[in-house]
Amino acid sequence: MKNEKYHKNVVDIVALIASDKKLLEEFFIDILTPQEFDDISVRFEIIKRLARGETHRSIADVLGVGIATVARGSRELLDPQGGFAQVLNKLAKK
Repeated sequence: MKNEKYHKNVVDIVALIASDKKLLEEFFIDILTPQEFDDISVRFEIIKRLARGETHRSIADVLGVGIATVARGSRELLDPQGGFAQVLNKLAKK
């Protein structure tokens, strides 16, 4: 990845401030455009709904996204070692 060291910096910062939800939210609001923040939020909602077994079409209809966007999330969930699967497993243990 071209900007891998920058990616690491952002991940390190998020990890550092993760326990302070208000600061984390303010950081996301400052670093992302409103549309980017919305896009990330919708992408994770897609993942949660897929994990609950909702159909691609119903997710696309409810969230107002394309089937291709839902399908991309579905493909990412196929990797049990991927970030989405790991996060969902962590959430399930809460």
